[in-house]
Amino acid sequence: MEREMQLEQLMEEYGTQLLRMCTVYLHDRDLAQDAVQETFLKAYRHMSAFRGECSEKSWLMGIAIHTCRDFQRTAWFRHVDRRMDTDALPEITAPNDFKDHTVLAEVNRLPKRLREVILLRYYQGMKVKEMADALHISPSAVKQRIRHANTLLRERLKEWYFDEE
Repeated sequence: MEREMQLEQLMEEYGTQLLRMCTVYLHDRDLAQDAVQETFLKAYRHMSAFRGECSEKSWLMGIAIHTCRDFQRTAWFRHVDRRMDTDALPEITAPNDFKDHTVLAEVNRLPKRLREVILLRYYQGMKVKEMADALHISPSAVKQRIRHANTLLRERLKEWYFDEE
């Protein structure tokens, strides 16, 4: 019974964050809901293997990212139109000052490796160590990917954002 209570707590605490990240990753809200459900099933099955070497959030995000990758590998995924309205995304927990979805569109155009770190860093608010744990890479690799992604985004968005004085 204790595992069920732990799972309920994880679902309450991280469910919306996982859904948002999976929706952005997969470009399909229904598929993202399936991915989140699969993430929690995997977490439940492997709860006894979680040793606390990383945060619960890092652990769950890692499972979710790998689940999304698995979904993307299927033949069905590659042949379905997954364009989605960004208004269908679950509400973000951090304040969002953007008036349109230009930034999100550019993030989605990034290569998968760079998109993952941006989603975890700026959309989930994870620290470098947590991201490294979730992605199973070194913290220096995370930092390098963030720098590369930021450089690409800065270049692609330079005409979109400007300061008026």
